[in-house]
Amino acid sequence: MFAFQHFNFNVTDLERSINFYRDALGLREVRRREAEDGSFVIVFLGDGKTDFRLELTALRDHPQPYDLGECEFHLAFCTPDYAAAHKKHEEMGCICFENPKMGIYFIIDPDGYWIEIVPDRK
Repeated sequence: MFAFQHFNFNVTDLERSINFYRDALGLREVRRREAEDGSFVIVFLGDGKTDFRLELTALRDHPQPYDLGECEFHLAFCTPDYAAAHKKHEEMGCICFENPKMGIYFIIDPDGYWIEIVPDRK
């Protein structure tokens, strides 16, 4: 009856975030919406494989960092080449937590959001 469509992260520097998601995960901008009064810009990023979108929202009147609480939420991505992904993220310096026993790790974006990286287990 329902299907996933998108997930939102509010960001403080839209271009920095777009660049991070492009470089770290290969996401590309698929749609943009800007308020007529300039109060917000929304950019939807896609992976080119699924219809799921990551929505990045930049609010003009909220330049300060967002309070993410205990950050007990995350977005997850799978990859067919886990070792290459790990090497890339290690070189980028964005790995914030690893759990080798579970075979996963997390990267952190410029605003402090965690993204889980898991091997493709098909």
